[in-house]
Amino acid sequence: MADPTSSLRTRSVHGAYDALIVGAGPAGMSAALVLARCRRKILLCGSGKRRNEASHGIHGLLTHECRTPADFIASAEADLARYVSLQRRDTEVVDIHADGDCFKFGCSDGFSGWTKKVLLATGLSDELPALPGIDTFYGRSVHHCPYCDGFEYADRPIAAFGEGDKGAALALMMRQWSQNIVLLTSGGARPSAAMYDRLRSHSIQHIETKIAGLEGDDGVLRRICFADGAHIDCAALFFSTGCRQKSDLWRALGCARDEKGGIITDPLTEETTAAGVYVAGDVSRDVLLISVAMAEGAKAAVAINRALLREDGLL
Repeated sequence: MADPTSSLRTRSVHGAYDALIVGAGPAGMSAALVLARCRRKILLCGSGKRRNEASHGIHGLLTHECRTPADFIASAEADLARYVSLQRRDTEVVDIHADGDCFKFGCSDGFSGWTKKVLLATGLSDELPALPGIDTFYGRSVHHCPYCDGFEYADRPIAAFGEGDKGAALALMMRQWSQNIVLLTSGGARPSAAMYDRLRSHSIQHIETKIAGLEGDDGVLRRICFADGAHIDCAALFFSTGCRQKSDLWRALGCARDEKGGIITDPLTEETTAAGVYVAGDVSRDVLLISVAMAEGAKAAVAINRALLREDGLL
């Protein structure tokens, strides 16, 4: 069988690959596994802090319920280690651009090369509310995703933080998990009159007073204190202040984004508006669950392999 990367070798001092996967979280690692099993030559790059790193456990993922994120990643790394066609580098891809019929890339550790296809699985970073003490509790009792962590606070006092109707919508949604919900806006924009009516009809209190700080111990939130000296007891805070793309490589590659900031993809292949560039995981979707990220990674990997088969005249 001919080496599919032979045409690239003369152009690279370091490496030439069928696919470069940028981001070594659940989406990227899932894609790497599928492509490795297709005997594709792959480079998987990723380092730095993961979005769920501080979490006590993963939720909503069959056979992994309550497993720590660190244990999950360690097991995934072990699964990938058996495949010799997969190269793993603990580094960030800092530069990438189209170069003829392939892509040239460079990494923060000085490594560089060429690849036929690119998969961006770089994920998102949460825009944490500017609340004193929030870093102590983020990922442990301050959360962004009710589907991931809401169940753990069932029937306990929960605060929903966010401005305007977006914050009010989060507060209403949290009623799925508890009757004891309070909306906090900390002096920010108030919900609309229509939303106020909905909050009242579901007995959700709204506190507008500026938040002075969060208090608790060992990452467990106990109370929220306000600038006027008052406080409320609280087991968890969920926020709706948004998130941002963790990497701007999509910009260099010319990928289009939608009105919510997600990268636009073909629903069947996960390919972006830039030919040969695919995305998977939180970087492109509203449903930010590990199970969905892994599925998207596998789906993108199959599409990449099929595209390479077509280019080799085998499909």
